[in-house]
Amino acid sequence: SITEAERADESKTARHQRFQEALLAILLICFLTPCDCGPKMDQVTGLSNDFHSDAVVYAPRPAVKSTEIADTMSTALKPSKGPKSVPQKPNPYPAWSPRFWHGMTVADWAGLVLRNRLALDPRRYHVALGVSVFTVLNSFMKRLQDWRHGAEIARTQVEHDPIFIVGHWRSGTTYLHELLSLDDRFASPTTYQCFAPHHFLLSEDLVTRYGNFLLPHRRPMDNVDAGWSRPQEDEFALCILGAPSPYLRMAFPNRDAPHLDMLNMDDVDEAVRDQWRAAFEQNVRLLTYRHQKQLIMKSPPHTGRVELLSQMYSRARFIHIVREPYTLFASSRRLWKSLDDVQGLQVPRHEQLDEYILEAMERMYHGFQSQRARMDSSKIFDIHYEDLVVDPVGQLAAAYESLDLGDFKRVAPLIEAETARQVEYKTNHYELPVETKRQVRQRWSMYFEEYGYD
Repeated sequence: SITEAERADESKTARHQRFQEALLAILLICFLTPCDCGPKMDQVTGLSNDFHSDAVVYAPRPAVKSTEIADTMSTALKPSKGPKSVPQKPNPYPAWSPRFWHGMTVADWAGLVLRNRLALDPRRYHVALGVSVFTVLNSFMKRLQDWRHGAEIARTQVEHDPIFIVGHWRSGTTYLHELLSLDDRFASPTTYQCFAPHHFLLSEDLVTRYGNFLLPHRRPMDNVDAGWSRPQEDEFALCILGAPSPYLRMAFPNRDAPHLDMLNMDDVDEAVRDQWRAAFEQNVRLLTYRHQKQLIMKSPPHTGRVELLSQMYSRARFIHIVREPYTLFASSRRLWKSLDDVQGLQVPRHEQLDEYILEAMERMYHGFQSQRARMDSSKIFDIHYEDLVVDPVGQLAAAYESLDLGDFKRVAPLIEAETARQVEYKTNHYELPVETKRQVRQRWSMYFEEYGYD
């Protein structure tokens, strides 16, 4: 016979299942908001694209001698046996896929829109409406998560300081992040945890189990796999938690870029720095409470924050990755154009984008170089992307040894298996005008010289 305790357990399970089903229905209603995905890629990039899988032979830190620049995708590891054509347009981003702003609360969403003087493009009103509906749910779910887990999160101690992956956008930070995440001694924030920091402790299991259709198979700008459970950049979580971030530019790409000073924390007002620090520490405690492991945090904007992060976490370690600068510029241009087009609440014109890319690098690396000079050099390990794709096991073994990250032998077979699995090699070829190359060489001269790309 069934005992009273068993009946109570069954009733509790049934209630939990009904709650999950109701929550899923709400999530689907809020996510299924149409989106104008904007112009075709030839209008978006302004670049000449030619894809061939055998177009590049890797060599450590190659010199650039022509206007043709190869952008190797983060998932590409070695050439295939022959050329393979792939579509020149960006990977599609479905109408029902969430935008970054879908994770905000009502207060932060309202603040973002009002600071930008309601400068919404009428062609994106439906996106703003969908986000507005969803922020109400986020605010409610935040209260539930705070009520259920707030005290435990506040008491959580970060016993092992994070490992940080830093470097300019498109330098290979994602590839490095995914390889390091194969080590199960570490944990990385996932896409869902970064998109829904206010309530993922309550909703993650449901959405990652039933909501994979909400995301595309690939990111819009490259061939990196997308998915709720894949390692993700924690800067998105900071945005959603209300921290000042340069990523807020993507919401209103035709207005002046906000928070460029956050790319070099030496230039930031103390009150703003405290606000950012509080959001970051909150996120680290939340992730530590969830995973109970040492964290790997990856975000290009952290490159100009290494000194502050090392003050916050005295035993933190940094893996810094660099890449051939002309490729960085061309690939960053493609990145921001595709993200602005997908995430923007305005139809982007990209009128000041090249200047933004040039200035962001200058700010980021002026901060990084001056800050690392004041830090313990043993805390930072440099990797060249060109070396990493040729010998990922060797490069990571050197990083583990230099930074004392533990026994590398136990993870080496996993990295070998992963790199063997990803045998497809794809490159984007860009032609930068001579004048653009001249500007990149002049404005980024420190990067060229410091990392051997002359």
